[in-house]
Amino acid sequence: MRNAIASRTLLAGLIVLSTPLQAQTDYYNTDRGRPLRTEDAYPVERRAFEIQAAPLRLERASGGVYRWSVEPEIAYGILPRTQVELGVPFSVVDAAAGRQAGAGGIHASVLHNLNVETSIPAFALSAAALLPVGEFAPDDPYFSFRGIATRTFTWARFHVNGEYTVGEETADVSASELARWSAGLAVDRTFPLRSLLLGAELVVEQPIVESEDQVVIAGAGFRYQLSPRWAMDAGAGKRMTGDDRSWYVTVGSAYAFGLPWRR
Repeated sequence: MRNAIASRTLLAGLIVLSTPLQAQTDYYNTDRGRPLRTEDAYPVERRAFEIQAAPLRLERASGGVYRWSVEPEIAYGILPRTQVELGVPFSVVDAAAGRQAGAGGIHASVLHNLNVETSIPAFALSAAALLPVGEFAPDDPYFSFRGIATRTFTWARFHVNGEYTVGEETADVSASELARWSAGLAVDRTFPLRSLLLGAELVVEQPIVESEDQVVIAGAGFRYQLSPRWAMDAGAGKRMTGDDRSWYVTVGSAYAFGLPWRR
């Protein structure tokens, strides 16, 4: 009798302890820009929301120009292995000529995970649109298509991203951050007992203006789970080639939740 009671007590304790641990996995899901540009192939869970509350980015360009930007976003798991996302980037530019502020467009995207990772990598496809709304938005809409692959080993995860953007070639300053194509390779290491992820990446991209040289960007960052619903991240990167050898730092956080009437 005592053994049965002890076994039931131990089982109940394991269930209670396992409940918060299962929720503390948001640090494992690397979204674009949080903190690396290269993301993994996994969306948010079905019927779950994720709010990126304050993803702040500071970039110092050549000539002492500082650009502060924040892009609050919300993602929703609309279907199995599928998420939709909506964001509005907002920027403040400090230059010698003065300070300017404005929105950088409306960014909408959808990501679908094709398969669960087994003996082959996990693959995903993503499509995004940047709409011309705001002071710093380009004059025309741009559409991007991305392929994503993730492969997990016992000691690290590897991610490969390839993206192509459809739109008019323009030298407009507001479209300076757009790339005709980009390819990224990232590696990260997770520490589950600490709810911590460390990562680094290398990205090669061709600016939207074809006559400009290709750019190589190196970056690194971390994600940390503050609570079962809150996660924070920070990172830094630098353009290694090109005329503008700018550097940037990012700090962000995300809050995940589900609707109270849906399981």
